[in-house]
Amino acid sequence: MKKILFVIHDLHHGGAEKVLVNLVNHMDKSRFAVSILALFGGGVNEQFLSPDVRLLHGHSRMIPGNSHIMKLFSPQQLFRHYIREKYDVIVSYLEGPSARIVSGCPEDGTKLVSWVHCTIKTEQELAIGFRNAEEARRCYQRFDRSIFVSEGVQSAFCAFVDVSAPQVLYNTMDSAWILKQAEAQLPSMVFLPQEIKLLGIGKLMPVKGFDRLIRIHKRLRMEDNLPVHTYLLGEGAEQGNLEGQIAAEGLAGSVTLLGYQKNPYQYLRKADLFVCASHAEGFSTAATEALIVGTPVISTRVSGMEEMLGAHNEYGVITDNDEEALYQGLKAMLTKSGMLEHYHKMAVQRGAFFNTERTVADVEKMLDTL
Repeated sequence: MKKILFVIHDLHHGGAEKVLVNLVNHMDKSRFAVSILALFGGGVNEQFLSPDVRLLHGHSRMIPGNSHIMKLFSPQQLFRHYIREKYDVIVSYLEGPSARIVSGCPEDGTKLVSWVHCTIKTEQELAIGFRNAEEARRCYQRFDRSIFVSEGVQSAFCAFVDVSAPQVLYNTMDSAWILKQAEAQLPSMVFLPQEIKLLGIGKLMPVKGFDRLIRIHKRLRMEDNLPVHTYLLGEGAEQGNLEGQIAAEGLAGSVTLLGYQKNPYQYLRKADLFVCASHAEGFSTAATEALIVGTPVISTRVSGMEEMLGAHNEYGVITDNDEEALYQGLKAMLTKSGMLEHYHKMAVQRGAFFNTERTVADVEKMLDTL
């Protein structure tokens, strides 16, 4: 049996965090002894871990300024502090601090895997969690295998770092559980029948582009007289700014912040359209979940979307990554006869591709062949 450790910053709300839980819950425990080290405990996704996955904490809760504190120590010192057992494989799940720590592993036969989720566009982004970009390169080059969540993420990262054995593995979704959760009854007075329900899901942070979605929402209502209601699921640092924007634009009756929802799938299934307004993504978990429950998807052109929706908009609509293009795409989806119905059918078809067994088997094969 192989002893596997996944290292992640935390298991708070987020796509990568949720995907990791999906993956480890479904791995074959007769072949793999699976542990997760969350550097900082208390994340909402911890509650969804299977009992046969061991959860370790570096610290019981988040420590303010932790990334700066960690840079005072070398990767080797951090590794000795946080990882005190021998494993066959240690996986850094997400970039930054976890990758820096895992790269400090001594040369004792342990295989190291770096799993990259974000699209790295600049030297500054590469250096997040490291002392500088050069240290980041040295650390990432210590890994035996580099995994990327999409072709776009791999291409962007490899422009900065020459890594060993790059490979794309798609996110693991718990399809059966998602579909079961999607059948739950929505709270009363949510999603009124006379409105066109647009839904965005994600951390409330600038990269998600929710501010531009709100501006587009206003145009759809005021210029095109479409009865749209935009719902945003998630919480984060931008909440106050978004609430201020909604109030200033007089949209309190048609833009609703629903906060973090333990079961977002009941909302997702009943929405008319899922909107990814992001400036950047790795491989959108929320968009994948939309396809699984059969909700049409429109997205800006970010990493992973062509792989998910097709290079020619076969399974959903991809627009250029700017506000006007997304507005025009949304307007077309909502006004062209039969377009929304067509993409509902294509979402159902594409959602079947992201089955749990296939993606878990691909990961297990990678671990076996290290």
